[in-house]
Amino acid sequence: MQEELCQKDEWILDGNYGGTLDVRLKHSDTIIFLDINRFTCLARATWRSITSYGKTRSDMAEGCKEQFDLGFAKWILDYPASRKPGILKLLDELPAEKNVYILHSPAEVKAFLANH
Repeated sequence: MQEELCQKDEWILDGNYGGTLDVRLKHSDTIIFLDINRFTCLARATWRSITSYGKTRSDMAEGCKEQFDLGFAKWILDYPASRKPGILKLLDELPAEKNVYILHSPAEVKAFLANH
């Protein structure tokens, strides 16, 4: 499905699912990696769960309900050691014509959006 979506003239895909990351990186001209502090991520995921638990948010697929458990909290906390190094390596190996932005804070995200 992602290969098909990537054949369109313009598209935006998000997420960190590793099974299709290679597809997205291959077809992207611009990659934005949000390297936000894990405690900020955990706090936001917790708040999102509290306010939306059991509901399908507008940014989620139909029937996919908000949930949160200790396994997800552990995944967030372990991310900098378990997943981030591999992703940074992949980004570093991309061809020079790819536009890669690594944003480290909500303030950097806000500034990036204001300028693009």
